[in-house]
Amino acid sequence: MVKYIVKRVLAASVTLFLVATFTFFLMNMVPGGPFLSEKAKSEETTAALKAKYGLDKPLFTQYLNYLGSAVKGDFGPSIKQRGHTVAQIIADKFPVSASVGGIAMLLSLCIGVPLGSIAALKRGKAADNTILVGATFGISVPGFVVATLLIVIFAAKLKWLPSYGLSTWKHYIMPVTALALYPASYIARLMRSSMLDVIGQDYIRTAKAKGVSQAGLLFKHALRNAILPIITYLGPMLAYTLTGSFVVERILSVPGLGNEFISSILNRDYTMIMGTTIFLAALLIVLNVAVDIVYTFVDPRIKLK
Repeated sequence: MVKYIVKRVLAASVTLFLVATFTFFLMNMVPGGPFLSEKAKSEETTAALKAKYGLDKPLFTQYLNYLGSAVKGDFGPSIKQRGHTVAQIIADKFPVSASVGGIAMLLSLCIGVPLGSIAALKRGKAADNTILVGATFGISVPGFVVATLLIVIFAAKLKWLPSYGLSTWKHYIMPVTALALYPASYIARLMRSSMLDVIGQDYIRTAKAKGVSQAGLLFKHALRNAILPIITYLGPMLAYTLTGSFVVERILSVPGLGNEFISSILNRDYTMIMGTTIFLAALLIVLNVAVDIVYTFVDPRIKLK
C-alpha cells in the first residue's frame, strides 16, 4: 500500500508539472493581456503594471519564477482582484462549490443506485424502460441546458425559486438539480448493467434456490459486487460535483470556484487561471487515488501494487 501511494504521488507530481507547464504557455500564446480594457491605459501605466506582477520579464523567466512560488503553495496575487491572493480566493470560493457539489453527489448516489437496481430487477418491463429513457435523457442533455430550463420554468415563469445567489435552501435546488442530473443518470445505467451481470452469477442462483427473498438477494448478495463500478466512477464524479460545473455556476450565479474560474479566463487574470487550474488538477488526482484505496476495502481481492 505504501509503495503504491509513493508511486502515485510521484506520478501526480509529474502530472501537475505538465498541467502547469501547458497551461502557462498556452495561456500566454493567446493574443491580448490582463491590462487591456475598454479604458485605454498609457504605455507608462501598462509598463508599471507589468513590472509589478513580473510580466515584464522574459516568458521563460516568468515560468520558472511561477513554478518556484507554486511549489511553496504561493500562487501569487490576483491581477484583477486587487488586494486578494489567489490562495485566499480559492479558500473562500471552494467551500461554496463543495457544498453544492457534495449535495449533488449524495443526491446522485441516492437516486442512481436504487433506480439502476430496480431497472435490473425489472428487466424488460415498464419500470426498466421508463428508467432507461429517463437516464438516457439525463446523460444526453448538457448541464447548462438543464440550468437554463430550470431558470425559465421555475424562476421566470412560476417564480417558485430564486435564480441567483446561495443564501437560503431554495437557492440550492436549481444548481444541485442541474449538477446531479448527469451523474445520477450515468450511475443508474452503470448500476443496471453491473447488477444484470451480478444477478446472473451462480451464487445468486444458489441463494435464490434456497428461498432468499428478493430484498435479501439484492442487499445481502448482489449489491456489494454490483456497486464496484460505481466506486470507480466516484473519482471523476467527486471532482465534477465538488468543484461544480463551471458553466452551471456561471448561469445560476453561484458564488463558487467555477464561476470565479470562468471570470478569470474572461478577464485574463493569469495568476488566477494558473492557481485554479493547478488546484483542480491536484484535487482530481487526490480523489482518484483515494477511490483506488477505498476500492481495496470494498473488494479485498484487489491488491494495489
